[in-house]
Amino acid sequence: MSLAPVSVRPGESLPGGRPAPRRRRYDREQVLTAAVFLAPALVVLGVFVFYPIVSAGHISLTSWNGFDPSKPFVGLGNYVALTQDPEFWNSLLVTVLYAVGVCVLSVVSGLAVALLLDAPIRGLGIYRTIYFLPVVTSSVAAAIVWRYLLDPSGLVNAVLAQAGTVGPDWLQDRWLALGALTLLTVWKNIGFNAVLYLTALQALPASIYESASLDGANGWQQLRHLTVPLLSPMTFFVVVQALITSFQAFDLVYVFTEGGPRGGTEVLGMFMYRTAFRLGEFGYGTAIAFVTLFLVLGVTLVQWRLGGAEGNDR
Repeated sequence: MSLAPVSVRPGESLPGGRPAPRRRRYDREQVLTAAVFLAPALVVLGVFVFYPIVSAGHISLTSWNGFDPSKPFVGLGNYVALTQDPEFWNSLLVTVLYAVGVCVLSVVSGLAVALLLDAPIRGLGIYRTIYFLPVVTSSVAAAIVWRYLLDPSGLVNAVLAQAGTVGPDWLQDRWLALGALTLLTVWKNIGFNAVLYLTALQALPASIYESASLDGANGWQQLRHLTVPLLSPMTFFVVVQALITSFQAFDLVYVFTEGGPRGGTEVLGMFMYRTAFRLGEFGYGTAIAFVTLFLVLGVTLVQWRLGGAEGNDR
């Protein structure tokens, strides 16, 4: 039998004669004190966050070329043009495929490395440092090194030649280039994801694993039925981080493939850059940026709701 929630106004009594909680009222001095402490942060946010967003939103409604001070107003024309632009749809498809690959591999690789780093082995600090090195490595430097490695005369094809296999031209095939870009992104962030998972692993209570061992559960069963479900909040965070990284990708793509071959790796960030800074269509490029923002917000909200629903079911 379920009990309906009792609605009580402030000042009335709860069932049983208990007084209802009163709403806390802040006096003028407290409000002014809070305003004084919040004012510097609000000013910084207003100048460097909110104003640029509002200004960019206005630019997305114009056909500004970066020089004309009049900024001709076109309304939603840029957004309507995007729906009819095959290059935009190609860029969106590439970004979605790239994001899916990065999200899946980030979860798998991050958890696998965290499990290895959580094992009682000698020299654990050295291994943790090695795995975290890609995170602190410059994105430009990492992309240049990977580009040389995947060159037709690079180390990867040289190793394949020693094994009796002719290596492909990795960065001239759109699918191979997209796969290589995905692996580069996952490798670049594997240390960060591993640290997140390692922190969550070390916070899990040891008693549940002791109970599972007494019940006869082996290591794989404990990983599948205990570790993975208990780490679901951290997995949600890793997926959201990987998703945002994928939709904001630019520097790795610019140095590694420049969006090629034939638009095969032209993610939304690269498409926005080419439209705004190479073609001079700043209004159209800003509209692409806002569409990217709305897509990230939409997908994140959906994941948040699904994660919340799964949490309530458990």
